[in-house]
Amino acid sequence: MKTTLYTLALTAALSLTAFGADFSGKLVDATCEGQKQQTKATSCDATSATTSFALDVNGKVYKLDANGNTKAAAAMKNRADRSADPAKSMATSYTAKVTGTEKEDTITVDTIAIQ
Repeated sequence: MKTTLYTLALTAALSLTAFGADFSGKLVDATCEGQKQQTKATSCDATSATTSFALDVNGKVYKLDANGNTKAAAAMKNRADRSADPAKSMATSYTAKVTGTEKEDTITVDTIAIQ
């Protein structure tokens, strides 16, 4: 009986960590952000050439997982401001809403939307 209750409690506790959270912030180039102190870069805004993304949420930087990097690159190509007018120049910075789970400052991305 104790084993069954322990197993149920453990399963319930672990299932709570499976729910995704929403993160909103500025989409940045993770490679640039990691080298910012060395290169003295003033801005690490994500561009269409960025392959490794991170999300700056009020000064806290979260890297995106490999799947998230792929989704972010696709979202950059299909972003709303470009679909309205493909000839329009790119904005200098983008905000993104990411849904996923965070572990050790890395977000495992479920969905991403460029705003």
